[in-house]
Amino acid sequence: MKLQELFDALFPAGRQITVAGQVLTGQAMTPQGPVAVLGTTDAAAIDHRMALALAAFVLDTVEQHPGRPLVFLVDTSGQALSRSQELLCLNGSLAHLARCIDLARRQGHPSLSLVTANAVSGGFLSFGLMADRAYALADAQVRVMDLRAMSRVTKIAHERLVELAASSPTFAPGAENYRRMGGIEAIWPAPSAELLAAALETAAQARAAGDQRMQSGLARDGRRLAAKVADAVSPSMPSALA
Repeated sequence: MKLQELFDALFPAGRQITVAGQVLTGQAMTPQGPVAVLGTTDAAAIDHRMALALAAFVLDTVEQHPGRPLVFLVDTSGQALSRSQELLCLNGSLAHLARCIDLARRQGHPSLSLVTANAVSGGFLSFGLMADRAYALADAQVRVMDLRAMSRVTKIAHERLVELAASSPTFAPGAENYRRMGGIEAIWPAPSAELLAAALETAAQARAAGDQRMQSGLARDGRRLAAKVADAVSPSMPSALA
């Protein structure tokens, strides 16, 4: 789907969204009022410049539009992989982006993310998954690490990881597996203003309830131990906040 078609489907009441390179920022109208829209497109590999641009937009929204909901549109192939980006401390820039989103949450900005095409690795972890709730289109590709890369890191044979992925969503890529684990709240068959409006209606409630992804993963039989371990480690703290 072309970017303008995506905007038309999500924001038929109007929008002013600027696309600079592979970074998009702007405002849009919804039945719940104006929302701040930010994200990436064309499977962007998020680099130092992109991370800082997104972080600056979040901070600007917090300062100029208190409480305005944030809508993240996610299409990223992960963090940029180059020596120059490492020397620029890309990890620090991604951490800064995540901290800015957390600041917005603490300042009362509900947020949701929609994976429109690709959501991979650090580009997703520091951005889309930081929203109060994450959603994905049915044909979206979601993964944190390719099984071959996972094999190199864990020293588990690739063949064994393939076997594990067949029965455990923890090892398997795909939007449905991330829904089962609780990382994604729901999968949308297509971009829809109605689905977006419904998600915005519950965004504030989701923020007030705290992070429920561990509980969702347990209920969906996709992440069986996270909530129990969190409760065991810190029994006095609700697992939603652990």
